[in-house]
Amino acid sequence: MHLSRNLISRKRKYLFVLTFILFSAVIYAAFRTEGSDGFDFARREILLRKIGHELLLQSGDSTSRVLPVKKISENEYQIRFENDFSFQPDSLVNITSRLLVKDPFASCFIVNVLNCGNSSVAYGYSISKNEKDDIVTCLGRRQPKACYMINIKFKPTEIITANSKYLLGSLSILAFVGFVFLKSVKSRKEKPDNQNTGIYSLGSVLFDANNRKLIINGNTIDLTATETRVLVIFASSPNKTVERNRLQKEIWEDDGVIVGRSLDMFISKLRKKLESDPNINIVVVRSKGYKLEIN
Repeated sequence: MHLSRNLISRKRKYLFVLTFILFSAVIYAAFRTEGSDGFDFARREILLRKIGHELLLQSGDSTSRVLPVKKISENEYQIRFENDFSFQPDSLVNITSRLLVKDPFASCFIVNVLNCGNSSVAYGYSISKNEKDDIVTCLGRRQPKACYMINIKFKPTEIITANSKYLLGSLSILAFVGFVFLKSVKSRKEKPDNQNTGIYSLGSVLFDANNRKLIINGNTIDLTATETRVLVIFASSPNKTVERNRLQKEIWEDDGVIVGRSLDMFISKLRKKLESDPNINIVVVRSKGYKLEIN
């Protein structure tokens, strides 16, 4: 029994450590992803403002401001300007392509230049990581001076997707380990050790309650029915004090007679049959009862 408890304790510790490691990995990945994304998106906003700045310089405006970049959705941003300006489409394409190369998550994006008044599209194009998939038209036609807004929409990156899959995978593994752990604990509660098998490990002694036998160093010692009933109570609570009254009631009360001195006699007989193993002994706990000590 003592050996069985040690094995279950080790199993629980192993499952707990594994669960803790997986949980820590999930938390680390979540914070790492969140922190990385926050930094990269802040850097992206700076690049977008620089696009607006260079576009104004190309149009001959070196004094008006680029307004704060507005985030429209998770992957879409809007560059706004203080004053009207005109622009050459090829300059816009060159500026965005050159600057957004510095953004590791901007391999594919769509640019739409909108009129401020009605949000109609004045000019637009698409850039892909594969140049043959680029969609760029009307490069030679200069756009008139007007109030423009530039919307840039980025394709969700593979790195972010990979991080999401990693988190989902880790959560799935964590849920599975939790399920196994809870099932193990539940099984332990539903089927306590030895109650079904009747086999108890008491140090180096094997106690077979069903067959009323002790196996010590390969030798078999027979037990009487009453000795077996007494030892089952002790084996179910090793190293714990068992009250004398409890022993008397559980063993003899069903027979209608409780004999005080009979208990001492059976305890003495059990001590002699267990004395082959010096690490096992039934000791008297003064004014309380007895204890099966297993060192």
